[in-house]
Amino acid sequence: MRDLKIPGERHPEKAHRPDNAQPKKPSWIRVRAPGGEGYNSTHKILRDNNLPTVCEEAGCPNVGECWSRGHATMMIMGEICTRGCTFCNVATGRPDALDVFEPGRVADAVQKLGLKHVVITSVDRDDLADGGAEHFAQTIRAIRHRSPDSTIEILTPDFLKCDPKVLEIVVEAKPDVFNHNLETVPGLYPTVRPGARYFHSLRLLQRVKEIDPTMFTKSGIMVGLGEDRQGVLQAMDDMRSADIDFLTIGQYLQPTPKHHAVERFVTPEEFKSYEKAAYGKGFLMVSATPLTRSSYHAGDDFERLRSARLKKLGRG
Repeated sequence: MRDLKIPGERHPEKAHRPDNAQPKKPSWIRVRAPGGEGYNSTHKILRDNNLPTVCEEAGCPNVGECWSRGHATMMIMGEICTRGCTFCNVATGRPDALDVFEPGRVADAVQKLGLKHVVITSVDRDDLADGGAEHFAQTIRAIRHRSPDSTIEILTPDFLKCDPKVLEIVVEAKPDVFNHNLETVPGLYPTVRPGARYFHSLRLLQRVKEIDPTMFTKSGIMVGLGEDRQGVLQAMDDMRSADIDFLTIGQYLQPTPKHHAVERFVTPEEFKSYEKAAYGKGFLMVSATPLTRSSYHAGDDFERLRSARLKKLGRG
């Protein structure tokens, strides 16, 4: 696994961008530095299995808390992405070939960590004909074989350049939660997520429900990128039109001066207001806090999500 490097070495493709000032974080954003026995144990298992994590690659502020509890979001298909989103800290470039032994190593790590709920994500792989769909499916099957009682959540790329049928490969492997993040409101896509298409991502999640109506779907956005409240509420409506069950909203944090600027820090009170609005629009589960990330407390949230569905069906 590659060690983290300074921004200029890690992101040569972003070197031409002007620097954006990194504002001081407010008190509600600050977290303790990672460390401790649980953290070190998780770190060792991941290193021994040569597994990258989005926790490190994306510079997640919750890595200390999650790793101390034995939780980590494993990132498959390499550490180099074929996209260049301006918010993202994952390196862009030409990826290596897929590692056919990786699904087995992921399954081994899940078993050693004793995970009841595991989150698997990946870089975008526009270089692959199926976008990595079969690799996702193999990883899901390997985890099911080694840890049959674990629930599995996947956070996938958008498969934008693939035959639409590749989505069936992933869904038919039966993850418990299918997550794909919209990341931001549609008006900011040209500057924040230029290689993606907002309505394609919405349609991807809608098609998951069409293929398997029982599968939980999940998506999330960041705030503080320059969006306004009406844009966030419209994104919520769009997600509900696609029958998405679970919404996450978190504060965008700028990884380096070469990344998209933080336009503002959204207050905890505003996040609470977004949470209330989202539940009013019919989401089964909402996580909206400054430190919310797609996989933060994902296992606990999954149990609440299941309970919310049963209650909605009158079985709770």
